[in-house]
Formats: sequence, structure tokens, C-alpha cells
Amino acid sequence: MITTVRLGRTEIITNKNGFGALPIQRVSDEAAVFLLRKAYENGITFFDTAHYYTDSEHKIGLALSDVRDKIFLATKTGATTPEEFWKDLEQSLNEMKTGYIDLYQFHNPEKCPIPGDGSGLYECMLDAKKQGKNRHIGITNHRFSVARKAIESGLYETLQFPFCYLATEKDLELVDLCKKADMGFIAMKALSGGLINHSKAAYAYLAQYDNVLPIWGIQRESELDEFISYVENPPQMDEETSAIIQKDRSELLGEFCRGCGYCMPCPAGIEINNCARMSLMIRRAPSDAQLTPQMQQKMMQIEECLHCGQCISKCPYQLNTPELLQKNLQDYKEILAGKAY
Repeated sequence: MITTVRLGRTEIITNKNGFGALPIQRVSDEAAVFLLRKAYENGITFFDTAHYYTDSEHKIGLALSDVRDKIFLATKTGATTPEEFWKDLEQSLNEMKTGYIDLYQFHNPEKCPIPGDGSGLYECMLDAKKQGKNRHIGITNHRFSVARKAIESGLYETLQFPFCYLATEKDLELVDLCKKADMGFIAMKALSGGLINHSKAAYAYLAQYDNVLPIWGIQRESELDEFISYVENPPQMDEETSAIIQKDRSELLGEFCRGCGYCMPCPAGIEINNCARMSLMIRRAPSDAQLTPQMQQKMMQIEECLHCGQCISKCPYQLNTPELLQKNLQDYKEILAGKAY
């Protein structure tokens, strides 16, 4: 089985385990450095972060600056103006203690930046590349329309998009289009934000696609150890694994919240990205953490929904979020009352 991946015309070749560095913002500097170094020492060479991930870039700089020439650093900017772009870029370079970024990505823009669109953002990317501060240009998104535009434009070397074994035909089409365009495909949310709890099955599924690089969000050593073990002993797509995937697909496919958080903040103070997926989480993960007084309070906040529609307009999956929240609240109340489970 292939355990490395070539990211399209970037010619970046890396282990088929990318390190998703969003979760390390939740741990101490010491814990983050330990995880990052262990990952590097066990063959992981691609590290993905973002300017928006609070101190994640800082922790990468602490851990990996002395091996900079042996790794690939990918980060993102959510800038909407040239001024913000250059500020983000300089801060990312300083935090990660590097003179260049291997892959600089636009972070989930509402529209695909192109030359001459009036924003000046793509022109900034080109200037940064000319200055040697950025070696490759990528884009991340949750919207099919933006992803397709990026592929069709020929302006981007990589696309980062949600992809896991809950994939739809539309998702698979994007993977195929990227391959035909010789464009790297980086799979975010490879565990569907925690809904998938079979990492072996997740790895085996994505390993079938030779142009896909999964980035696993890692916060604990036990999680890291799982993915490291797959380098030497990659899971196979056998009957048992296939059965796990089919069972999960039967339970999870459809209208469910992916937890991306782009609906936030909520004017009523509802923690939408957790509350709108509670029904699934509580059935697939240990329930104690979901039934604490703090979580109960967060769930009951749903009753304060203003039905303003902001979350609907911002959801990249076009979900009816208020309706989904109400359904999750009803399920939660039933669980609390002992009527379920």
C-alpha cells in the first residue's frame, strides 16, 4: 500500500499522515512541543495550521524551527484586504520562525480569489511567492461552488476540503477533478469532527486515493500513536473495515452538522457547532462529557434561539440550523429524562 502522497504539481511528497495543528492550541506549549517533535521523529513531515488558530503557529515554531528544511509547513490567511494579508503573512513567518511557507492557503473565503476581482488578494499571493515568502498557493473551503471555481481557474496548486468515508458523490467528484488537474487534495475533517471513531477505517478509506493527503487533528499522544503505527502497518480495506464504514454511513449520512463553526458567533449565544450535532455525538462517544451541568446549560440555550437566520446564511452545507438545533434539544431532553438509553 502507498504510504506517501505527491501533492499535485507542488511536487511536495510527504507521508500520508498530515499533522492537523488546530487542536494543539488547546494544550500547553510543553505538551504541544512534545507532540510535534514526536510526530516529526516518527516520519510525519507535513504540518498544517492557520493564522486563526490562536497560538498554534507559535507552538510549531517552538518545536520545529531547527528542522525547518526537513518538513513542510502549510498555513492559512483569512485576510479580506491586502493590508490584512501582509500582516497575517509576516506574523505567521515570525511565529513559526521561518523565512518561507511551503503552502500558503486562503482560509475558507466566501468567493474564490482571482486576479482582477478587485480584492487584490490573489495579486498579494503572487507577490509573496516572488519574494520567496510562499512557495505554493492553495485554498481551503467547505463550499462546493468555491472549490470547483478554484479547480477550474487553474490558479491554485492545492485544495483543502472535508473528505472522509462519509463522502458524497460531490466530494468524490472534487477528488477526481483535482487529480485530473494535477492539483493536490488535502483532506480536512478526515474523522468528521469526531463523529468517526474508527481511525483504522478512516485511514484505510483515504489510503485508496493516491492524490489525497489526510491531515489528522491531533491533541493527545494516544491519537498520535495510532496514526504513527499505520506508517509501518497500514490498515487494509478488508471485509471487517468495509463493514464498519457501511454501518457508519447508514447511521450518519444525511443532514448533520459537521461542526465547522462557520455559523458562529450566534447572536443568542448558542454554541451551534457543538449543540447542533449533540444527538450523534452522545450516541457515538462516552456520554458523561455530554451530560455535565455546563453542557446542559449550553443545550438549554437553544430555547433562546432568535430564528434570525444568520446561521442558515453562513452554513456552507445549507443546513436548516434552527430546525436541527431544536431536534437535538428534544433528543437531549429525552436522554436526560431517561427515555432514551
